[in-house]
Amino acid sequence: MTRLAGIDVPSDKRIEIALTYIFGIGKPTSQEILNSLGIHYDTKSKDLTADQVNQIQKYIADNLKIEGDLKREVNSHISRLVSISCYRGIRHREGLPVRGQKSRNKGGKRREKRRKRAS
Repeated sequence: MTRLAGIDVPSDKRIEIALTYIFGIGKPTSQEILNSLGIHYDTKSKDLTADQVNQIQKYIADNLKIEGDLKREVNSHISRLVSISCYRGIRHREGLPVRGQKSRNKGGKRREKRRKRAS
């Protein structure tokens, strides 16, 4: 395991995919990081030099919000929606689908969670 930004990423995977194990970094962001640092996508994460690992960590720290900070921000956005009782906030509070999905005969996962909480 290679450690990047406080997260263990798999060492046998390509660095482009290994970076996506960090919450807040998807494939496009991973490619952006590697392009800006001049690291090839096909490099395995175990084959990175210490200098390259430091470059990736510095880039992430300077330019991206990841893991705890990002989760905290998302949760604060959701709690704001709940506190102002807008439609999306009510759906979050009730444990129902938020983005317009049907809930009469679908949405079993969200409705199941709601039934468990109510009893």
